[in-house]
Amino acid sequence: MPESLDLGEPPQLKPAGAAYRVLARKYRPQRFSELIGQDAMVQTLGNAIRRDRLAHAFLLTGVRGVGKTSTARLIAKALNCIGLDGQGGPTIDPCGMCEPCVAIAEGRHIDVVEMDAASHTGIDDIREIIEAVRYSAVSARYKVYIIDEVHMLSKAAFNGLLKTLEEPPGHVKFLFATTEVNKVPVTVLSRCQRFDLKRIPADLLAAHFAHVTEAEKVEAEPEALALVARAAEGSVRDGLSILDQAIAHADLEGGGVKAAQVREMLGLSDRGAIRRLFAAILASDVPGVLQAVEQQDALGVEPSALLRGLLEVVHGVTRAKAGGAEDPALSHEEREAFADWASRMGYATLHRLWQLLLKGHGEVLAAPHPREAAEMALLRVVHASQLPDPGELARKLMSGETVAAAPGAAATAPAPAAPSAEPPLLAFPETFEALVARIDKASPLLGQQLHDFVGLVRYAPPQLALRPIKPLPGEFARQLAAILKTLTNSAWEVELSDAPSEPSLLQQEQAAAQAAREEILNAPMVAQVRSVFPDAELIEETRSLS
Repeated sequence: MPESLDLGEPPQLKPAGAAYRVLARKYRPQRFSELIGQDAMVQTLGNAIRRDRLAHAFLLTGVRGVGKTSTARLIAKALNCIGLDGQGGPTIDPCGMCEPCVAIAEGRHIDVVEMDAASHTGIDDIREIIEAVRYSAVSARYKVYIIDEVHMLSKAAFNGLLKTLEEPPGHVKFLFATTEVNKVPVTVLSRCQRFDLKRIPADLLAAHFAHVTEAEKVEAEPEALALVARAAEGSVRDGLSILDQAIAHADLEGGGVKAAQVREMLGLSDRGAIRRLFAAILASDVPGVLQAVEQQDALGVEPSALLRGLLEVVHGVTRAKAGGAEDPALSHEEREAFADWASRMGYATLHRLWQLLLKGHGEVLAAPHPREAAEMALLRVVHASQLPDPGELARKLMSGETVAAAPGAAATAPAPAAPSAEPPLLAFPETFEALVARIDKASPLLGQQLHDFVGLVRYAPPQLALRPIKPLPGEFARQLAAILKTLTNSAWEVELSDAPSEPSLLQQEQAAAQAAREEILNAPMVAQVRSVFPDAELIEETRSLS
């Protein structure tokens, strides 16, 4: 939070009939120093103003609520500020007190025109601008056109603006703002200096909201402000709107804005309850998991929010294990719990939990009965959390170790190991043909498919790229990767593509046989025989060894 941020002191009593101003408007930045998280853009603009290297058109991009329109107005102030003595020039720190600054802040300056492209999309609206730019500014240093949501302009409007945008009069500046820069034509992008406004990190938002609540003389728990910052998803405006609602929702005589009230207002699950549910999953406590889902459902927590909370826990544990920077929005209890789980869980288990929960979250969103889908998804996670790691299981099978059955699995007597004709091949075969021959011994069906139905694109163990010549089963690549891992004790990457390839091994054998046949038929002695006996045929003789 910049030290120069001046949020002001709101009056204790409002004049009779005065309208309430929402926080998002009340605390709109009035100086560049009040812009949060956009230091690089402010520095670039400051250098450009000081060196008199101002572009004639600026494009401000970013998600909603990060300050695009506010930045455009600040640039208009910076260009037209004259200072308290009326003699000032363009500055990165406009005074905010002179007539141009005050008029621009109130949206009534005659030379600063704001246009919403969502409601003025046509060529006629742009034609008015094109005709007006020929005339000098009435009272300001620069005539500034601020076009919000510029991507909404029609193709004709963009085309009509191009020439003026490329060579505008010296007294005109264009400021464009958009949330969907990919919809702006490249011809327009190339004529603008572009600034990408970043999402505001949650810790900066929480600090900003703390200053706002202090200025509003409202007490708020740090955890409550962290929840608001998370819900804002990087948008200052969205966060201030949520904070406005939280203040209205809170019991100001009972301690101000509480985390529990914000969580209830946003429909979020209690983070402590999420951690208890995660612990029950890891402990395979099926009754505890079902009871936790029932309790959260009774509190009005959406099943999708429950899965989303579990995904956040898995992500937090994985970051703790990887040594990532701590999330400042996490409580002390969460940090301790994540560190403890990270010390006891492996990456393979965490990745598996993530994939299972992510799949379950999608199922819950699409299910006609979300709670039932959530319960089934979590029961699947409980079962899968007790399965052995696939890599460890393969290692034990290769070494002949006994593999314990997973809890709940049917008990079976260990079958005696069948004698193997050949030990597993732990080295990579030198050629694709040698690989196919080895696979054919382990799985004749898969070996035949490799021999007859695919062409080799690339053989670079442990990478294998093939082009199907004939339709293959849907599980072909997965089965091939599995048997290759068993044979070589290495994970293979099997790719099926349409890239140019060699002929299949069957086609190569047929081509070789045909070449040998042609060589025989073209031999001088055979040619003489065929000239005497034109109907003679070359027949391959197959002798029986019995």
